[in-house]
Amino acid sequence: MKYSAINSTLFSENRRRFIAQMKPNSIAIFHSNDRMSRNGDCHHAYRQHSDLFYLCGLDQEEVVLVLYPNCPKGNNFQEIIFTKQTNEHIAVWEGYKYTKEDAAATSGVDSVYWLNEQQPLLNELILLADTIYVNSNENDRADEDYPSRDVRYALQMKQQYPGHGFERSQKIMKSLRMIKSDIEIALMQKACDITNVAFRKVLATTKAAMMEYEVEAHIIYEFMRQGASGHAYTPIVAGGGNACVLHYISNNAPLVQGDLLLMDFGAEYANYAADLSRTIPVSGQFSPRQKAVYQAVLNVKKAAEMLLVPGNNLADYHKEVGKLMEVELIGLGLLNADEVRKQDSAKPLYKQYFMHGTSHHLGLDVHDLCDRYSPLAEGMVFTCEPGIYIPEEQIGVRLEDDLVVRSGQALNLMRDIPIEVDEIETLMQAR
Repeated sequence: MKYSAINSTLFSENRRRFIAQMKPNSIAIFHSNDRMSRNGDCHHAYRQHSDLFYLCGLDQEEVVLVLYPNCPKGNNFQEIIFTKQTNEHIAVWEGYKYTKEDAAATSGVDSVYWLNEQQPLLNELILLADTIYVNSNENDRADEDYPSRDVRYALQMKQQYPGHGFERSQKIMKSLRMIKSDIEIALMQKACDITNVAFRKVLATTKAAMMEYEVEAHIIYEFMRQGASGHAYTPIVAGGGNACVLHYISNNAPLVQGDLLLMDFGAEYANYAADLSRTIPVSGQFSPRQKAVYQAVLNVKKAAEMLLVPGNNLADYHKEVGKLMEVELIGLGLLNADEVRKQDSAKPLYKQYFMHGTSHHLGLDVHDLCDRYSPLAEGMVFTCEPGIYIPEEQIGVRLEDDLVVRSGQALNLMRDIPIEVDEIETLMQAR
């Protein structure tokens, strides 16, 4: 791992909070992600399952976490980790793997066994329990073609233990992962700080005739140099009209003098995500029209941030942001005030120029696990990312920061990243 060791109290506290919501005499089982084949004998870079990492902090394949708080077998069996036993061959070909001692120190779980010890012990524990908590992907944005290791084992257990009751771990995980602890917020701040360095590098180097992928290269260079594991998600580097394609990821076009460059990227640090959007002028200076559109988006963003307060809810929040956007679009001459007053409320006219939502939960995943119908609460972390897209003018502007909900005013984790027109132009013209 490239990140500094995380205090194991984070994972111990996360387990304590999960256990507090389990039914009596129940057992919960969590699996690491699979290693995913790429081609031939190669694999994609490994990324740990966010739920498993949240509960034990082990960043390695072939890990199983078992929680059984009421285990009649004794205290040593209330929390157990099973992990892959290393050997000389693995050490030579793959390098370091957790020892039992290191796995215990990282996770705060005292009872660590090798995977080859799992079957008889886990079977005994399951037979003592009445209920099994199984984990599946309940992110409502998910679209999976391949069942995870958690799901495969859940299906196997339902066949092997048909007399047991089964419960969904994700209902508990959603309620827990939405609220970030101080340690988590510090890790997310680190991811945002790395993203800040990368963006400032872009401001110092971007110019006409560069390729979009050259800008992306500067970003990943700074990510890796600063200790990030890489991108938290596939980056968008979109010049000119490409910025009007919301999920543009080709990043292979030349930058043109006079165009805008929209970027959406964020570093991943200790598995926690940053999520930044900025739009800059390739020439280093906005045209009057570009500046007007940019300022309109910034106005909406600043007003939207003030709505990210405890007790609000995302549905009402997005409606209010839509009203803010209508005012700005009328001011830009893109919407007609009379037509807006007569519009079908189910099909607001602003959606022609601002098609996506303004905010989503952020954490271990860029679209973090959540119950989107829960009221906003202190400790939740949201993006705030309004945008205006005008294909006929080859203009796309999106601005995005990451904010922690607090009583009063949200804490902006990207407060040090340049965003004002004057800041952007000054830094770019100093190249």
